[in-house]
Amino acid sequence: MTTPEAEPTQPQTPDPGPVTAGREGPDGAAAGPGGAARPEDRLEKAVRAAEQALIEYEIAVETFRVEVENFSRLHHQKLGPMYARLDELDAEIAEALAARSGDPEDRRKADEARARVMPMPGVEELFHGWMDGDGLYPEAAAMLTDQSVRPPQRVRPSDEARKLYRELVRKSHPDLAQEDQERERREEFITRVNAAYARGDEPLLRELSEEWAAGPVAEQQWPSKSEELYARLEWLSQRKELLTVIARELEEGAIGAMLRMAPDDPDQLLDEIAEQLLAQVTEREAELARLSS
Repeated sequence: MTTPEAEPTQPQTPDPGPVTAGREGPDGAAAGPGGAARPEDRLEKAVRAAEQALIEYEIAVETFRVEVENFSRLHHQKLGPMYARLDELDAEIAEALAARSGDPEDRRKADEARARVMPMPGVEELFHGWMDGDGLYPEAAAMLTDQSVRPPQRVRPSDEARKLYRELVRKSHPDLAQEDQERERREEFITRVNAAYARGDEPLLRELSEEWAAGPVAEQQWPSKSEELYARLEWLSQRKELLTVIARELEEGAIGAMLRMAPDDPDQLLDEIAEQLLAQVTEREAELARLSS
């Protein structure tokens, strides 16, 4: 996953590089006998570098996940009616051809085309986009309770919203917590940050930034024992592997592939697809009119 300033569609984990021993230098590592840095200090430096690299990676993965989710919702919202219209026209054209020819094969094709117009949804399809492991999405809950729905305004939140989001994540990320209570506080806060960013809610992100600045700042306490530091590095490595799997699934999905076609302006890609579908609708309507005349 690249850093936030690079393309979010090709995530690559930043590599902190090897940590070597040496005398105290610009990095401020404490020196042991003979001027060599203590092993605990070098290990602690590696842990800090790995933590920051993982946070940057998580930011990039979440940024891309939001784009994929928003693109999927807007794709369905803007283009769904056009796809439905094309299916209907294809069914009517097939039925008109079957009526003209009387051929059983044409009748079979017409029946298949008509079946595609209103397919019977399965359970997963019924709830797709409505809920996840934590329950109903806010949009779904709003619709079921007759509240106003706040869909994303565009695929990619504004540059200012992205800047605020990245700054907040870097400051309040749960991985920076050393105590369970502080981790829980940060996890609750970051959940609100992610929800605001997913909607592109820049004013709310500003409020959250002010809230974090006014709240308690946890004092960073780095482990002093080598065993704890090694355990920390192992956890960071496992977390990175999990994020790599998530990023790969996002990129290899249909929506991720479409986003890679227009990494600079995915909203424009939706408009271009809409124009192509509209042209296809016009062609199908003309063909149906010819068959019905």
